[in-house]
Amino acid sequence: MDVTGPWIRTAAAAGLLRDGVPLPTVFARMSALAASTGALNLGQGFPDDDPPALVADAAVAAIREGRNQYPPGAGEPTLREAIAAHQAAWYGLDWDPDTEVLVTTGATEALAATLLALVQPGDEVLTLEPFYDQYAALIGLTGATHRTVPLTSATDPVSGDLVLGVDEQQLRDAFSARTRVVLVNTPHNPTGLMLEQSVLAAIVEQAQRYDALIVTDEVYEHLTFGQPHQPLAVLPGARERTVSISSAGKTFAVTGWKIGWLTAPSALVTAITGVKQWLTYTSGAPFQPAVAAGLGMDRSAFAQLTEDLRERRDLLTAGLRDIGFQVAVPAAGYFTVADASQFGEADGAALAERLPTEAGVVAIPLSAFHHADSSGAQDSASRLRFAFCKSRSTIEQALERLDAWAAVRR
Repeated sequence: MDVTGPWIRTAAAAGLLRDGVPLPTVFARMSALAASTGALNLGQGFPDDDPPALVADAAVAAIREGRNQYPPGAGEPTLREAIAAHQAAWYGLDWDPDTEVLVTTGATEALAATLLALVQPGDEVLTLEPFYDQYAALIGLTGATHRTVPLTSATDPVSGDLVLGVDEQQLRDAFSARTRVVLVNTPHNPTGLMLEQSVLAAIVEQAQRYDALIVTDEVYEHLTFGQPHQPLAVLPGARERTVSISSAGKTFAVTGWKIGWLTAPSALVTAITGVKQWLTYTSGAPFQPAVAAGLGMDRSAFAQLTEDLRERRDLLTAGLRDIGFQVAVPAAGYFTVADASQFGEADGAALAERLPTEAGVVAIPLSAFHHADSSGAQDSASRLRFAFCKSRSTIEQALERLDAWAAVRR
């Protein structure tokens, strides 16, 4: 029987299959290693925290009230209204909750539905590199070409830390007449980089020049440690061509709830809904009012969530630095990048496979966020991504184990 239909052929071309069998994601593989070895999992970005009590209590109440059946395909009106109110209060963006807001099964589905709706074979989708691995998979499934702009890296002469950035001219030059979408992830996964104002302005300018759409992944919007997040949609000329995507999972420590959303002009929302309704249609009925309650929390509650995460970031980055890793201190998000070349480790992917056994710690190789043959992959070959969205005791134990591992290599 021939099972190589269009999806299978596209998936194979995108590197998502091997001998017809779907390849597990790096996150699934490394989490399985953590489970089988008993290693501490600083790889996958799920937090140890409970959600804010207000959010958890609202979910329990919704379940007990019987709000457990299909919500509307576009999302519960309560949540769509809360999303619109949140965007207005935090960023001054005015969205119609009935026509310009769509609730999705996490940011993952929002990205999938958006790209499948707006991109076709022959188009190009532009991202930074490293990139969240889902981007390459989804772009591959659309039949479009994935073009990337590698992040720059340098060593801070004072701290010795790794400093990451974007070459604006290289970014501008990556646009072409075939650029259909520029997919912008800021705050950035896996590095925690927040794009500078001039970089955001360059993206909008080039998108206007080439009549490209902008899709933003902003799931770490509230987890910033200095400069507040600025949505790209607020820049002049951006709103009418931008799909802004976010979710509750990271902010409220509810990654398993899979409640995401997007905001965009109504014509774009309509097009995306045409795909989304054939994916999951809808999901997470009792969680939607709970997320609405969370979005309405006082700003001080958001600040407390961020401050607690900042303390764990500082604990992990300082500990890795003391052990001998070169670190990139993230400005936002859940992760820090650490370079292991000081220990004679040139192959981060091989090291990540060994660390669960050798050190009892799981990390993700940064090469997993690159195209295998790119120059960026070569520059990042010895780097790992560690998650600090874990409990302080987990981070402390992981640092002790890594210190013991490094002691024999110093």
